[in-house]
Amino acid sequence: MKNLISIFLLMFIFLFACSNDNNNYDATGTFEAEEYIISSEANGKILKLNFDEGDTLYKNQNVGLIDTTQLFLKKEQLYATINSLKNKLPDVETQLSTIEEQITAAEREKKRIEALAQSNSVSTKQLDDITSQLEVLKKQYNATKSNLTISQKSILSEINPIKTQIEQTNDLIKKSIIVNPIDGIVLVRYSKQDEITAQGKALYKIANLSEMTLRAFVSGNQLSNIKLGQKVKVYIDEGENQKEYEGKIYWISSKAEFTPKTIQTKDERVNLVYAIKIKVKNDGFLKIGMYGEVKF
Repeated sequence: MKNLISIFLLMFIFLFACSNDNNNYDATGTFEAEEYIISSEANGKILKLNFDEGDTLYKNQNVGLIDTTQLFLKKEQLYATINSLKNKLPDVETQLSTIEEQITAAEREKKRIEALAQSNSVSTKQLDDITSQLEVLKKQYNATKSNLTISQKSILSEINPIKTQIEQTNDLIKKSIIVNPIDGIVLVRYSKQDEITAQGKALYKIANLSEMTLRAFVSGNQLSNIKLGQKVKVYIDEGENQKEYEGKIYWISSKAEFTPKTIQTKDERVNLVYAIKIKVKNDGFLKIGMYGEVKF
């Protein structure tokens, strides 16, 4: 009988020791992931949205399209306006070439008259007349050139703002293509195909779950035992056993806060705690909101 009692006593001590060992953690917390809410950058009907909740998306992947019909038509209208204005541009060379020919002819005539004047074959008045005619032609050339240049600049000044509008329209068309910004898994899908969206309206939520963050809490007395970059052991419940991961502390809060109700600390009498963040590589088992324990 005494032997039987001894055996039961030893078993009780062993189970108690194992129980104490399983709960011998330094901090607890829950797993988080950096979440991104992807919003629409354009207005219109959603023509495509090629993913569902739980799908894996990759960085720079095209995942949807918002209707760009009106933007395309607007761009075509702007191009037509530019072509219309270009047709109004004066042909400077053609219009000036006529006067240039008259000036060239007048200069030849002046040289001929100057040669005759040396032999007194023509009167001085003829030389004065051709000289005056040449001056008038040159002034006419300069005035015409100035007017054509002003007209040309005026029309070009109307074209340049339209080109800017085309660039703006192209930017809106580009923003109508929904491009996923990070590698991750779709957590929530807020919009569906054929729905009307608007700029700033949320389309879906995504998070990179390949690396999770365990946000845990420690007391002021424990701060001296931890540091940035320190490797720690992280545990999660896996049935009746615990699964172990390697973690790394990458953030320690500089301010104390009251102990969250959902968090148990090593010392239940502690009222103020400090938050820490631990990076843990995810093997597929870690989920957002899952409970975890830490040993330093």
